[in-house]
Amino acid sequence: MKQKKKIVIINPSGSEEMTQDIARAARSYAAGRFEVIAIAINGMKKFIDYEVDIKDALPDMAQIVKDYETEADAFLVSCQLDPNVEYLRRTCIRPLIGTGEASIHLAAMMGSKFAIIDEDAHAAAFKRELARRYGMGRYCACALSTDKEPGSRQDAYSRAILRAVKENSADVIVLGGEGESELVEDLRFCTNMPVLDGLTCGLILAEGMANAEYRRGTGGNLFYR
Repeated sequence: MKQKKKIVIINPSGSEEMTQDIARAARSYAAGRFEVIAIAINGMKKFIDYEVDIKDALPDMAQIVKDYETEADAFLVSCQLDPNVEYLRRTCIRPLIGTGEASIHLAAMMGSKFAIIDEDAHAAAFKRELARRYGMGRYCACALSTDKEPGSRQDAYSRAILRAVKENSADVIVLGGEGESELVEDLRFCTNMPVLDGLTCGLILAEGMANAEYRRGTGGNLFYR
């Protein structure tokens, strides 16, 4: 019997509750096709917000990659800000993907312009800057937050999505946050728009790379052990 591939998901925050939500959503998507291991960083803040948080998370993130590199077939950093992804990728021969970059690239493939929607204005702006850094800025129509939208959480997201469509001509939506699969399905239904979440996008790429047994080349890579 062929052994299942294993994807290790790193939550760079210290929230065990969020990590459990991420693991639950990831296993639901996997539907038994691959194994999921989700790990939080002990002692970190509940949310990764600023550059100092990203810097503080690096040592433990690097240790997780080192500990699981022989066991994992791919790594996924489950944070829309892609903290330390570029550095960690240079230290690891396995595929290592950020949920932010995954959702940005897949959104650009699905339409002409995508909108980033997040509950936090700072996070939305940070992710738009990530899109520019990845060379995808021309595909980003806008970055909106729901923090001033009235009503329930779903209503706030729905209003922001419809505003992005009407005012910025967005035809794909990238949602902030992790483990939001139920919300994503509801938003797709009520807005009739393609709504992407970073976790699912990251798992799509990680599963594909793991199944293809892709490995990072080490030629000229000074960081690889």
